[in-house]
Amino acid sequence: MRSATGRWVSGDDFFDRGRELRILEQRVRDGNHVLLSGQRRMGKTSIVQELGRRLANADGWVTLFTDVEDATCPEDVVADIARAAYPVRPILSRLGSIANIAQRAAEAVEEVGVSGFRLKIRAGLNAGNWRDHGERLVRGCAQHDHRVLLVIDELPIFLKRMLRADDGDTSRVEEFLSWLRGVFQGISGDSPVLIVSGSIGLTPLVRQLAIPDRINYLNPFRLGPWNRETSVACFEQLARTTPLSVADGVAQAVYDALGIGIPHHVQSFFVRLRDFAVMENRDRVTVADVKRVYRTGLLGPSGQNDLAHYETRLHDALDEESRSIAMEILAEAATQGVFTPASRTRLGQLYSRVVPDAHGRITEVLDVLEHDGYLEARDDVYRFQLHPLRDWWAARFRN
Repeated sequence: MRSATGRWVSGDDFFDRGRELRILEQRVRDGNHVLLSGQRRMGKTSIVQELGRRLANADGWVTLFTDVEDATCPEDVVADIARAAYPVRPILSRLGSIANIAQRAAEAVEEVGVSGFRLKIRAGLNAGNWRDHGERLVRGCAQHDHRVLLVIDELPIFLKRMLRADDGDTSRVEEFLSWLRGVFQGISGDSPVLIVSGSIGLTPLVRQLAIPDRINYLNPFRLGPWNRETSVACFEQLARTTPLSVADGVAQAVYDALGIGIPHHVQSFFVRLRDFAVMENRDRVTVADVKRVYRTGLLGPSGQNDLAHYETRLHDALDEESRSIAMEILAEAATQGVFTPASRTRLGQLYSRVVPDAHGRITEVLDVLEHDGYLEARDDVYRFQLHPLRDWWAARFRN
């Protein structure tokens, strides 16, 4: 197994997740549409890519994977799905009145590239026809000779972007989610199967908008963290792929330092320890090195990108007022070690002067922070799960 940070993995690089993969595969084979959730860096993309690989090898399934994080409107999403379907020409041939555009673009793809192909498809879509062409595309998947798995990643970010562009008007979000549900519920048979995923939660969003019924056809599946045993096993397997000697207790110390078994962070910690040994001209790492690398690597300048991205995601998940409340909650939980009911009451009193229904807004924010993996609720209090994130946040707001 190779060390992998910042990219999805499959095949020999795919570690563990056997039980989760079996459950997810059975749901997909049974024709259930799935809402895949889990905090960022948990391996959601890797598990769907590995699922697609195994389905293809076993039964010839076709997997169409599309990331709609940069989409701004439904037309963009339909164009992104068409781009994912490019290798499967029979599906593209059913794009209705833009079929000729699709065919010409497909024939010229060697010259213009896949991005150019997507632009040609997008040019044929508008607010009046995207529903029809999108439905034709999905029905083309249903009529394909092999079963199709359609994965739409980062759908919640796309929906939040539309909300902001429309100044909070929910019309287009409701329209798109209703269309998506109607298309997939209107197809008889067991193909295509839809998986929707994202690094911010779709469920908290539809609750806030009071439209939870728009996703009630999706079977929820949450990808949780590795336990201590699995995290240690992954670290030790990575260590065996290098000439690096690892002292007893290092893998356990890494898990304790992280506080939670997030696959990306386990692998990232290994890479930082390996690089530290190389820089120090050593061939062995010790438990003491774990503490040093945690302080200078994970919390130092080189570790800022990983941690700062959590704050960036708050901009994607929350509006300005809710984001302000979230920052207060996280600062309190980081500097005090816990966010208590008393802190919650006091925060509500403060914000009730400037925010309508402040207590209700705090409840919504806590729902998002818990769902997206910032905090864990236990015994009526909230704590950070990921220790580096807690310590990074505390360093910024300790005063």
